Amino acid sequence: MIKILHELSIGFEAIVTVLGAILAVSKKKNYGWLISLTFGIYVFYDLARFLSFDLSADILYIAFFIASLSITFAVWKIYREK
Repeated sequence: MIKILHELSIGFEAIVTVLGAILAVSKKKNYGWLISLTFGIYVFYDLARFLSFDLSADILYIAFFIASLSITFAVWKIYREK
């Protein structure tokens, strides 16, 4: 059951990645790229753990840090939008 939830979560993260890009392109909202980057990293991070990629933990920590910065900046841009 938990494995299915993890797989579904990765699927939803992938959907948000695509929707972020669509938001950036069709609605001309640059923060869409930041959302897409964040969730794209989440997909990579979760797939790396799920499929047991042979990656250094440092790479995953750095990727997760970049995702955290990206979503923070995106939310800040949304907050400041008029």
